[in-house]
Amino acid sequence: MRVLLVEDEPGIAKAVKRGLELARYQVDTADDGRVGLRMAIENTYSVVILDLMLPGMDGLRVCEELRQERVRVPILMLTAKGTVPDKVRGFEVGADDYLAKPFDFAELLARVQALIRRDRVHRSRIIRVEDLEIDTGQRRVTRSGQLVSLTPREYQLLEALASREGDILTRETIQERVWMDDESYSNAVDVYIGYLRRKIDTGFPVKLIHTVRGLGYTLRRPDPEGAA
Repeated sequence: MRVLLVEDEPGIAKAVKRGLELARYQVDTADDGRVGLRMAIENTYSVVILDLMLPGMDGLRVCEELRQERVRVPILMLTAKGTVPDKVRGFEVGADDYLAKPFDFAELLARVQALIRRDRVHRSRIIRVEDLEIDTGQRRVTRSGQLVSLTPREYQLLEALASREGDILTRETIQERVWMDDESYSNAVDVYIGYLRRKIDTGFPVKLIHTVRGLGYTLRRPDPEGAA
């Protein structure tokens, strides 16, 4: 599981990163709010640990922007501002939990683990896009009621696209963040998109998987005018 830590205090960032890695998490770091926002939008994380006071863009704004972009990753606010109004404001803009500095790493780890468990329960749900239905708990996919058999990698790709309906996922994001694999052959994503298209779109008048030339792939329903 991959965690994004957005923290501009080097000592805290180093200690938290090391602790999470010892707990077998993969950790990406950013020390600037704008950089953290871009990373959270472009990549797939299990949790974002977000400081409130950041250069570039403060944590509240980062959190708010992520929710506006429909990024549903659990967000843990980590900050020295621990008053009730501060916490309320954090929850209002979309934070899932709030931990005030100074903190004990054991509590931070417990909160991260709780957020991941809660998110898994939340994600054990039905994702519907037009007549495509994905049961994320059972990893069961149907289109117009017809069962679609997918390999594990095909399913991971489909769920990533469907859970961020309308967003563009780059090839690099899919390969490195969805599959956690940066060593497979260079056109692997293109090949698996082809597999998915044959299984999800072939035989149906409405096509859901689209190529965005020069950028990547997206799964979306047709616009109101019916354009593909």
